Amino acid sequence: MNLSSLKTPLTAVAVAAVALTLVACGKKADDVQVIKIGHVGPTSGAIAHLGKDNENGAKMAIEELNAAGIKIGDKAVKFELLAEDDAADPKQGTAAAQKLVDAKVQGVIGHLNSGTTIPASQLYNAAGIPQISPSATNPKYTRQGYAGAFRVVADDVHLGGTLGKYAVETLKGKNIAVIDDRTAYGQGVAEEFEKAVKAAGGN
Repeated sequence: MNLSSLKTPLTAVAVAAVALTLVACGKKADDVQVIKIGHVGPTSGAIAHLGKDNENGAKMAIEELNAAGIKIGDKAVKFELLAEDDAADPKQGTAAAQKLVDAKVQGVIGHLNSGTTIPASQLYNAAGIPQISPSATNPKYTRQGYAGAFRVVADDVHLGGTLGKYAVETLKGKNIAVIDDRTAYGQGVAEEFEKAVKAAGGN
């Protein structure tokens, strides 16, 4: 399989994990190396539908990777998904992160919310585990100086700022109401949106 064709966040973590693990383990060429990839999201609670969608996508990606018969350096690799529920709660999120650290996963996809992603990233960083969040937008997540922390969406500054400008200049909005849930996931976008609206001449 051509590794340059692998473009999903899960694959990015998986391939990085494979490279690191195979260098470290030094197993024979005919051994099958099992690569554990963690996934964490809210599969219970108010936004469980989002977490379940992400988890199902991760499962499908794992199945596709295993069906492709990937080899690196003549070593066959098999990917295994370890899924955890954080219920969009920071405390449960760090508990889930610790379980994955203890399970010695080679990479993590998650978490969904900024409020769970940021505290969990401290545990992954300390353990040297790469992490890619598919949806955390709070700028703090990738401004902590962690070499293994990545996101695949724009942060609050770019997301909220662009939407605020669009609301005034393109949609011609003047008096705009902003509602957020006061979590790290929603508050940051709302604040940047409000700044951009005012900068563009709206209220």
